[in-house]
Amino acid sequence: MTTLGFILFLCIGIILGLIGGGGSILGVPVLVYIMGYGADEATTYSLFIVGLTSLIGAIAYLRKGEISVEAMLRFSIASLITVFCVRKFVMPNIPANFQLLGFDMSKHILIMVIFAILILASSYNMIKKRKTDRINQLKWDEFSKSPLGLPFVILLGIVVGFITGFVGAGGGFIIVPVLIFFLRLSFKKAIGTSLCIIAINSLIGFTGNIGHQEIDWMFLISISAICGLGILLGSLLSNYFSSQKLKPAFGWFTLCVGIIVLIKETILH
Repeated sequence: MTTLGFILFLCIGIILGLIGGGGSILGVPVLVYIMGYGADEATTYSLFIVGLTSLIGAIAYLRKGEISVEAMLRFSIASLITVFCVRKFVMPNIPANFQLLGFDMSKHILIMVIFAILILASSYNMIKKRKTDRINQLKWDEFSKSPLGLPFVILLGIVVGFITGFVGAGGGFIIVPVLIFFLRLSFKKAIGTSLCIIAINSLIGFTGNIGHQEIDWMFLISISAICGLGILLGSLLSNYFSSQKLKPAFGWFTLCVGIIVLIKETILH
């Protein structure tokens, strides 16, 4: 199963290289269901892998100057503090088994159910067709100019920090629209800035686990290297395939994965 896991992480890297994002969200299910790690440990490893792969992706945008340092600072300070606190103080103190609304619940199930919901939200974002809606655009323009603009960005930064810290995923499908609508970045700059934010959040969040969990560094570095190799292969293949056509197809695949995880952790558990 370890060999299969490495192959799947190579595929995840290729997907990241082809479509520029989204693939890393499948890292936790592979670590849990294929490689046999617990949900808590899998989210820790996922933070390192997501952080490293996002950093690799961000370097290309940095070279092109398609990263906004100002927007990154506005959004990332709140999310960075939140993700570190979640990994350092919240996650270690969640009991292995507890009751929630009168139902018996385990930490593993809670993490995986929230993760499944995140996968479903991410898949919807990849599947939906983007159409220009000038009325909505005007509403967003007015809202971004209002006094609520920056506080709302900070609030969403906290939300993304919590998501990243709790389930070990980047939350790019939230960050990119926030950067575009509230901080007025172009799409390419929003992607580059988002990758930087995800990399910083994930790697800082990972450090919050040091001292709380025993980390297999050899495995972690190996799996990250495999994923990085996949990104390079995917980048080469992207010259022959349209990312706009591949993204909805991958979205449907992740939708199926999200549904399977949700059913497995609730109905079939």
